Amino acid sequence: MAQKGETLVEVKDLCKNFGVTIALSHVDFVVKTGEIRGLIGENGSGKSTVSSIIAGMQPASSGEMFYKGKPWKPATMLEAQKAGIGMIVQEAGTIANISVAENIFLGNYDKFKKGPIINKVAMISEARKALEKIGVTNINPALPARHYDMQERKLIEIAKCMYNDPELLIVDETTTALSQSGRDIIYRIMHEMADAGKAVMIISHDLNEMMEQCSTLTVLRDGVIIDNIEKENFDPDDIKQKMVGREIKGHYYRVDNDGYSDEVVLKADCITTMESLLCFDLELHKQEILGIGGLSDCGMHTLGRALYGLDEIVDGEVVLPKTGVKIKNAQVAFRNSMGYVSKNRDTESLELNASIFANIASTGYDKNNIGPFILPWKEKAYVDKQIKALQIKCQNAYQPVRALSGGNKQKVVFGKWCADDADVLILDCPTRGVDIGVKAAMYQLIYDMKKQGKSIIMISEELPELMGMCDRLLIMRDGAVSGEFYRKDGYNDRELIERMI
Repeated sequence: MAQKGETLVEVKDLCKNFGVTIALSHVDFVVKTGEIRGLIGENGSGKSTVSSIIAGMQPASSGEMFYKGKPWKPATMLEAQKAGIGMIVQEAGTIANISVAENIFLGNYDKFKKGPIINKVAMISEARKALEKIGVTNINPALPARHYDMQERKLIEIAKCMYNDPELLIVDETTTALSQSGRDIIYRIMHEMADAGKAVMIISHDLNEMMEQCSTLTVLRDGVIIDNIEKENFDPDDIKQKMVGREIKGHYYRVDNDGYSDEVVLKADCITTMESLLCFDLELHKQEILGIGGLSDCGMHTLGRALYGLDEIVDGEVVLPKTGVKIKNAQVAFRNSMGYVSKNRDTESLELNASIFANIASTGYDKNNIGPFILPWKEKAYVDKQIKALQIKCQNAYQPVRALSGGNKQKVVFGKWCADDADVLILDCPTRGVDIGVKAAMYQLIYDMKKQGKSIIMISEELPELMGMCDRLLIMRDGAVSGEFYRKDGYNDRELIERMI
């Protein structure tokens, strides 16, 4: 066991520029053995940037780093990995069309080679051990990664990272992709590493999670370290104030009890899917925020996809009562003024390699044209309006979405549907992985949409935001509604939780 309290990583005067944008400005901090160091701040504050530089994903513009007392300037993640620094990235880190085993040992196939031939049997056997090491037994390492959902793929990444027994583990926005059981796995790993005299750096927007799991918090704002706070000094209001530069209290939730129209704008009539849903009924009213909550595997995410025509409905139908249109696929939904914000933002709601402009403009081709021709000036106004209204932090509209922070990516997703002026919006975990400032903006935007007469289905694993934002709340369990509750009657969190489990 390593000695606790020794300096493992030291960062001195670290700077990083992207063109004229300053991502990090003269950053200094130390990570010690036995420590769980949390990095917290608003989107774009520099948290992921400094972590990715330490892990070899990108170089610094200037400054110095030291690892185990020696100068540290990794050229690649593989170099960092071999030196004992492992990172679980925010974005998808698996390749869908190769096996789980091949994903786990990507870049390390040589250990299974006999001449030019890779011993796949040995690789699969070793991959199974890697998964079992972190407590995962329900993933078959011989199958392609595409067979598994977002959470299971993230567990594959964790197994890959931990197989190499890192001395420093960097966890970048990983817990947002995990259910509670998945979070428990990563929490256990983090604390086992700290107890063994290793170190952990974790990035998360969940302040409660950070205060509970971390021994030290480093607060960043606009690429600058604002403070380093020890656990005994954690205070949520103080941390929020340091994150955003102004006093923040509460959760920005609604305080009104405004009602909604009797008019039904979307109806699900006894819909059944291949997975999760059996004869499910739902009605959404004009100017209503309808919340759908439950445990992560209750079927609510499948429901959102089915309502928008993304998952096949094998029986029953989704109808727009006013026109009688049946939502048979996503194209029909889009043409009938429906929008969908996916839980899996980076793979389903955005084209990461395309520009902000291209992503937002994608919903407006039928609004910015004359006949077969797009009007450039009209399209530019369509996009610029959303960048300004949502305060998307970017160099310009032609910056690739991949280069944006998580919160600004989410703003681009909302921008698509705000620009399209969709009448019905299905939001699946709309505030996942964004900071408190962006959450506030999202909540205000959702409430503004309600006041404009829009109808919203809000699916979330965060019970407080459902209670804070929704007019009516359906709790799901095992693919069915286990309880229906109304804002006007007041929500009781204990009763809601009882209906979930």
